Amino acid sequence: MGIITKRKALVAWILIAPVVLLRIFTALYPMTATFYYSLFDYNQIERTMDFIGLGNFAAILSDNTILETLKFTGFFTAISIALHLVLGMALAMLLNVQFAGRKFLRTIVLVPWAIPLVVAGIAAKWMFNGEYGLINDILSRIIHIKPDWLISIWGARFSVIATDVWKDTPFMAIMLLAGIQSISTEVYDSARVDGAGPWKRLFNITVPMLTPVIITLLIFFSIWRLTSFDLVFAMTQGGPGSATSLLSYRVYVEAFLNLSFGYSSAIAVFMFVIMCIVGVVGLAIHKKVNY
Repeated sequence: MGIITKRKALVAWILIAPVVLLRIFTALYPMTATFYYSLFDYNQIERTMDFIGLGNFAAILSDNTILETLKFTGFFTAISIALHLVLGMALAMLLNVQFAGRKFLRTIVLVPWAIPLVVAGIAAKWMFNGEYGLINDILSRIIHIKPDWLISIWGARFSVIATDVWKDTPFMAIMLLAGIQSISTEVYDSARVDGAGPWKRLFNITVPMLTPVIITLLIFFSIWRLTSFDLVFAMTQGGPGSATSLLSYRVYVEAFLNLSFGYSSAIAVFMFVIMCIVGVVGLAIHKKVNY
């Protein structure tokens, strides 16, 4: 039996080896190359490939554009996550109520999430257009104003965050709904008997019992927001100026527009460190909550 088991294991490894090797090449090599190039002044325009150690990282800390990008990335992540959580919880609670057509609503509510982010960004760009966008058309008919959404700094930021929240809130809601349905109905029945109203049941039963799920979702959603690129690329190109530029978009600008591969690699490594911190802190909180 031992020989047969070893032969089966060997056959299994032989069969999956091509996929494992391909995965290692497509994941490990780019990561290693990024860390390597971040130590060089590697610029295709200036034809340089000079080792500068941590020079690129020092340049990041003194680059006002990067610092502004970092501030908006943090602001975008924090506000977007907060809105995702609040609106997602509200939608999950609604979808958990018994009413006619609930299954159909649960199905179609995921339509925004299923739309590719680039498509959603292009559609939002048209909708927030100051002259002939749908949103301004509605506003002009009701309160007779036409804000310049994508021209003003805070208008563009609001537009990007609103589009991001509209697209991914349904996914957050479905995940929270799955967690809510795992809570025993007997707990809610006992709370009702004790006179607990809807708000007390929400904050004393639902939220505490969903805390591990909420923390897990916050970790993933935070990392997804930090690496978000498609929406800004399709909607604002980081503008006006660099008001809506995210770190991932800045990596693209430095690498493929400025051809500064060393500097863009350093930004990518910097972003990787931030994601590691978010992940480690989130997992520590998750572990503390579970135990």
